Amino acid sequence: MATVEKEKLIETEYSEIMQKSYIDYAMSVIVARALPDVRDGLKPVQRRILYDMHELGTKYDQPYRKSARIVGDTMGKYHPHGDSSIYEAMVVMAQDFKKELPLVDGHGNFGSIEGDGAAAMRYTEARLKKITQEVYLSDLDKDVVDFIPNYDETEKEPAVLPVKVPNILVNGAEGIAVGMATSIPTHNLGEVIDGVIAYMKDPDINTAQMMKYIPGPDFPTGGIVTNKDELPEIYSTGVGKIKIRGKAEIEKQKGGKDAIIVTEIPYTMIGANIGKFLNDVYSLVETHKTSDITDISNQSSKDGIRIVIELKKGADAQAVLNLLYKKTKLEDSFGVNMLSVCDGRPETMGLVPMIRHHVNFQYELATRKYTTLLKKERDRKEIQEGLIKAVDVIDLIIEILRGSKNVADAKDCLINGNTEPIKFKSAQSKKDASKLRFTENQAKAILEMRLQKLIGLEIMALRKDYEETMEKIARYTDILENRSAMAKVIMNELKAVKKEYAVERKTKIDNVAEAVIVEKPIEVEDVVVLLDRFAYGRCIDVATYERNKEAADTENKKVILCKNVDKLCIFTDKGQMHILKVLDLPMGKFRDKGVPVDNVSNFDNSKEEAIFIEALSNLTGKKLFFGTKTAMIKIVEGDEFDVAKRTTAATKLSDGDEVVTVSIVNPGDTACMYSENGFFLRIDAGTVPEKKKAAVGVRGMKLSPGDSIKGIKVMGEGDAPVVKVKGKSIQLNRLHIANRDTKGVKK
Repeated sequence: MATVEKEKLIETEYSEIMQKSYIDYAMSVIVARALPDVRDGLKPVQRRILYDMHELGTKYDQPYRKSARIVGDTMGKYHPHGDSSIYEAMVVMAQDFKKELPLVDGHGNFGSIEGDGAAAMRYTEARLKKITQEVYLSDLDKDVVDFIPNYDETEKEPAVLPVKVPNILVNGAEGIAVGMATSIPTHNLGEVIDGVIAYMKDPDINTAQMMKYIPGPDFPTGGIVTNKDELPEIYSTGVGKIKIRGKAEIEKQKGGKDAIIVTEIPYTMIGANIGKFLNDVYSLVETHKTSDITDISNQSSKDGIRIVIELKKGADAQAVLNLLYKKTKLEDSFGVNMLSVCDGRPETMGLVPMIRHHVNFQYELATRKYTTLLKKERDRKEIQEGLIKAVDVIDLIIEILRGSKNVADAKDCLINGNTEPIKFKSAQSKKDASKLRFTENQAKAILEMRLQKLIGLEIMALRKDYEETMEKIARYTDILENRSAMAKVIMNELKAVKKEYAVERKTKIDNVAEAVIVEKPIEVEDVVVLLDRFAYGRCIDVATYERNKEAADTENKKVILCKNVDKLCIFTDKGQMHILKVLDLPMGKFRDKGVPVDNVSNFDNSKEEAIFIEALSNLTGKKLFFGTKTAMIKIVEGDEFDVAKRTTAATKLSDGDEVVTVSIVNPGDTACMYSENGFFLRIDAGTVPEKKKAAVGVRGMKLSPGDSIKGIKVMGEGDAPVVKVKGKSIQLNRLHIANRDTKGVKK
């Protein structure tokens, strides 16, 4: 009968368990997912994709393979995560506008610089780039890197790829881990190779000296780095901000007009930020930051970026360009944090330390590579020496083979000189055979040798191969024993890579003065703000209003005469006041539609109702009457609403209460409150106390249980408002004036 082992309970602090578990999780994300390895500059998912493509045989000179096949194979063998994350990683490695050196050759729709996503993986195809095959994967068969078990220990995968160039600098990296993130800019391949060679010649080289070879980042999108003098500090510490701006030119157009042509964009503008740039330019026009831009169009194509900003005649093009640099993403910052996994732990390092780690890795790769090659050549030398020796005594060997009963006897004779089981034609042959001492491998090669190898030319070729093998052994031994010889080999390989794959620098590096914009003073003028019942607002000039006064007053919910530099105060039923700058409303023709007030202020038409809208200048020196659903009333100085915030509390409300009215009140005015149940109370507005905007107020009318205020009208002398109650019209100015906080009369 099987015995059941007694459960073992371990008592520990919950906080300790949580801390340990979280640290384990964080390190897993940092090392095994989000950060690149300093040696090959690849994250695990990128490394696994490239290795899987190598295993599938998707070489640059072979047909493309379906992306879905590559993604599925990678997921099943090496990367047990979502297929979308694997595909996205592969897509990025194929996009030449994101990577300085694309590693995957994509066929089909792999997205665009403007943010269009790649087609689904079932439609696209891919294969390795030639450089990926030759520079990233070429020596995997030479035992240059360690292979580790995959997630379920059914396959083996490389712990790191034998990359010959500092990929972490060439292609950069972006990744968000737990509590840390990496952001490494891309660099020019040729310059980086020059930097590596310079380090190998002088390991004591400093950052300033290294920057003679690697002057700064080289982004695939081009552009201009404007803070050249700050780069040494950034590359020394591995942390900082690189300021980049797009390349723009001013071109003359027909009719003497100028146009700003953007031909290169900052690296940070890739994707949706191009659309945001266009919207930001529209916004500059709509908010009257500039009136010089007449049109903007994105004429970009597969041939490159071309964004055309047309200016009106006589406009200062340079001033507009400075405004774009200052107010849009045409000038931006790239945050640098050169964080990578080094010896199994995350580490932030500068330019020279990164190159140092790469060079050390190259020496390690070269040592393992030439150790493997040397062993292979020594094994070949052993075989070749055996075959050459065998050719010299081929008649004896044939006699041994013919006299042997089986292969084992013949092999034993060749290795140990055992002639007993073998029949010889003569005693001399037996004596000569007893002196044979071939090695195990030599004997095996002799027994497998074809007779055609006895042809004279074949024998000459064998001796020539032997000489070449000896030369290789001498060369490999020299490389392994002399570090200078190994360094020369590594540098020659780097020079060959540079010669074949290096391209011209795209990004210009300079010290550029910060863009200065001199904002023109706004010319103050009278305007008329029109707000329709759909909460759309626009401005027209006074002359246009006078010509269309009747239609304007009839068709719009609110018509306000004010200055163009004024602000509108929007009071809502929720007790809030939203500020809207008149300049944020478009100035146009009488029949123009305008813009939703929601778009240019914090007012939300779907959640609150505008009770009262007035220009701030029209409230200065005035008093405002507030009344709520529960009959709480007060008077507030209009100057209290001259605030900087876009939204402020206009009054304090109790739970469930709402503002019913906000109105300007003058000396001698009366206020008439009427309830849902038909009670009316007219009071002298002068009896209502003045309060601060943060106060609740006082009770204006006694309400029966379940009753509430329906409306409040503030009346001046001569006003005669009429309210309909249950089919009857009540003229409010005919009601007697009563005391505040009374029940009123029922009508």
